[in-house]
Amino acid sequence: MRKFKSWLAVLGLLAAFVFVAPSQAQAAPYCGITWGSLAKSAGTLSSAPITNVRAGQHPCFDRLVVDIGGHTGGYTVQYVTAVHRAGSGAVVPLRGGAFLQATVKDPTYNVATGAQVYRPANPNELVNAAGFATFRQVALAGSFESQTTLGVGVRARLPFTVFVLSGPGSQSRLVIDVAHRW
Repeated sequence: MRKFKSWLAVLGLLAAFVFVAPSQAQAAPYCGITWGSLAKSAGTLSSAPITNVRAGQHPCFDRLVVDIGGHTGGYTVQYVTAVHRAGSGAVVPLRGGAFLQATVKDPTYNVATGAQVYRPANPNELVNAAGFATFRQVALAGSFESQTTLGVGVRARLPFTVFVLSGPGSQSRLVIDVAHRW
C-alpha cells in the first residue's frame, strides 16, 4: 500500500509539472521587431513636393527617408513581384531577392508650375546601398499625377514599417525601415 501511495504521489507531481510548467518559450523577436511584411497605407494626395531621398544603416534595420517640402499626403508600401514605372507601366529593373514598391502621395515637381523640385543625378541609384545589410537598390520609378513611385530592392522579403515624422519646420519625412532579418 505504501508503494502504491508513493507511485501515486510521483504521478501527481509529474502531472502537476506537465500542466503547470510553462510551455517551451518561443524565441524573442529579432531586436524586438514585430512589424510583419504586409502592405501598409495611409493618407491622401498632397501637393507638397519630394525634395530628397536618403538612406541609413542601423543595427537592426536599414532606413529609407523621403524628405518632403511640406506635410506629406501619405503612402502605400508593399511587396510586389515587379515595380512598374509610373505612367508607362514599364518594369523597373532592381537588384535583390524581393521588391518593395513605395508609392508616395506627393510629386517630385511643383504642382502649380510643373517645375522639377527633386531631380536625382541617377534615378536608378537614388542612394548608395553598397554595404547595406538589407537594401540592394533604391530607384525612382517616376512621378505621375501627384504620386511618386520608388522601387526598393531588398535582400529578401523581410518585415518593414512605415511612418511619418514632422519637421524640421513645415517639412515632413516619410520613413521606411526594413529589418535585417525576421
